[in-house]
Amino acid sequence: MAFDRSIKIAPSILSADFADFGREIRAIEDQGADWVHVDVMDGHFVPNLTFGPPAVAAFRRHVKTVMDVHLMIAPVDPYIEAFATAGADIITAHVEAGAHIHRTLQAIRATGKKAGVALNPGTPADAVAHLLDLADLICVMTVNPGFGGQKYIDMTGKVRQLRAMIGDRPVHIEIDGGVDPATAPGLVAAGADVLVAGSAVFKGGSVHKPEVYGANIAAIRAAATAAQI
Repeated sequence: MAFDRSIKIAPSILSADFADFGREIRAIEDQGADWVHVDVMDGHFVPNLTFGPPAVAAFRRHVKTVMDVHLMIAPVDPYIEAFATAGADIITAHVEAGAHIHRTLQAIRATGKKAGVALNPGTPADAVAHLLDLADLICVMTVNPGFGGQKYIDMTGKVRQLRAMIGDRPVHIEIDGGVDPATAPGLVAAGADVLVAGSAVFKGGSVHKPEVYGANIAAIRAAATAAQI
C-alpha cells in the first residue's frame, strides 16, 4: 500500500446485506469504493457483536482493494495475529481498549500489516501525540462506537489538531461515523483523507441495484474532493 493523501471512500459492510456479503463487497468495489471497512465488535468494549476472524477471512476472498479492519474489542493483543492471518491489510485498535497501546501497535506492525489507532469522541487528540511514529492511520470516531446509523458528532476541531500534529508523517486521518455529502467537506477541509460511510453508501441500493451504491459513493467523493486541503 503506497501512501497518498487522495480521498478514499471506505464503505462499512456493517450496513450491507448480511446474507450476501460476497456480492455486496464486489458491488461496492465495482462502484468505486477505495477500501472495504470491517467493524469488529465484541459486546464488551462496545454494546454489539459482529465479526470474528473466520468471517473476516471469508470477506477477504472477495476484497480486491484494501481490507480495513477496525477492532472495537478489548483486550486487543490476543487477537491481532488471528485478524492478520485472516487477511486484514490495516488493523486498527482503540487507544481506550488497553493500557499498552504502544505494544499493540508494535504487535500489529510485526505481522506486516498497517497499524491504526482509533479515538472515541470523548478522547482528546493528545492521546495519540506519542504514537504518531508507530501509526499508519488515526481513526477519529464521529459517533460513539457500537452501532451504525448514529447521529454525527462534530470532530472537525480534533481532526484539525491531528493534522497539525502529524505534519509530514505518512499517516492517514480516517473518519468513522455519520459521514455523508453534508459532513464530508468540513472533515476533509480539516485534514481527513479516509471516509468510512455505512448507511450513506448502502441506502437505497442492493446487489441488484449497485448503481445506487456508485451514485452514493460519487456524491460523497465529489463533496469531499471539493473541500480537500
